[in-house]
Amino acid sequence: MCKSTKETASRSATSANDIYAVFHIVRISDFPCLSSLLFKTRLAPTISLCHRAIMVDSKNNPAVAIVFMLVATVFIAGTTLMAKTLGTDMLGPKLHPLQITFGRFAFAWLVLVAFLPFLFSHLNTRPNMGLHIARTTCGAGGVTLMFAAVAFIPLADATAISFLNPVFGMIFAFFFLRERVGPWRWTAAVIALFGAMILLRPGPDTFRPEALLALGAALILGFELIFIKKLSGRETPYQILLTNNSIGLCMVTVAVLFVWQAPTAQQWLALAGVGVLMACAQGCFVNAMRRADASFIVVFSYATLVFAALYDAVLFDVFPDWVSILGAATILSGAFLMAWREGRVRPSADSRA
Repeated sequence: MCKSTKETASRSATSANDIYAVFHIVRISDFPCLSSLLFKTRLAPTISLCHRAIMVDSKNNPAVAIVFMLVATVFIAGTTLMAKTLGTDMLGPKLHPLQITFGRFAFAWLVLVAFLPFLFSHLNTRPNMGLHIARTTCGAGGVTLMFAAVAFIPLADATAISFLNPVFGMIFAFFFLRERVGPWRWTAAVIALFGAMILLRPGPDTFRPEALLALGAALILGFELIFIKKLSGRETPYQILLTNNSIGLCMVTVAVLFVWQAPTAQQWLALAGVGVLMACAQGCFVNAMRRADASFIVVFSYATLVFAALYDAVLFDVFPDWVSILGAATILSGAFLMAWREGRVRPSADSRA
């Protein structure tokens, strides 16, 4: 591989790491297979699909990348769906959002530890505990707020607001990392934020304070991007994930003791599903990122909104109204503009490298 190709691949990997935080899901790109422990659950068909996705050789193939990304969006929307069933009385007495976050970290940690014998050599540097604690605090807080939001507002609205993560990340990068942000990106940010204001439905009779939970989640997870960016390149992906989930599990375990209630058998299965689906989604997501440029393939990740709306309609008989459609379309317009601009800027930067 020539020098320019290696440099381009390195930049693409960094971009992918930044995008991972948008979804806040488990990254398992280095895993050769999935744990036999998880194959014993009812989620085995889903895990098997993720296993086959991870085992496929990486080649530049945009068509295959699109398929992987669309499958990932099905799983990503599925995690918010399960969080909603747990946050309502659908599977039993509703669980506190902290309990759902506990399930997210606990089962993700089990997946990661299951691969420790295979990936022990990846723990080759001393972790920066300060950055890890800051990143995990933001991640756990943001996810908990998002899980709380989906219990009160439609999945489609919460998902649309979550697309503000990279917008907030860009704003924070401008102030804290001194990154240059041009007029196109600022325009995209303003458009996306205006869409969020629409979804908040400002007005004395229509304002939904619950939507502020989703907005707060997007804000905090956007700030997490700063720490993700600082960690990228310093440690291996597996070490970052294992450290993050270990710290997160400790934090959430202490917090959940104050609100814990015994889940039903169905709720335990759903809690496991949140962690496992995140892992499966990321297996597909990483394969998609490896087969196409980030600026191209990330656009298809917005299909998560379609599946979230579909799940809401089928299981909760909730259909998006014109305000939801207008707000989501406005946020997506800003996101598409940002992705389009990235697609034009990155090739020119690569050609100068």
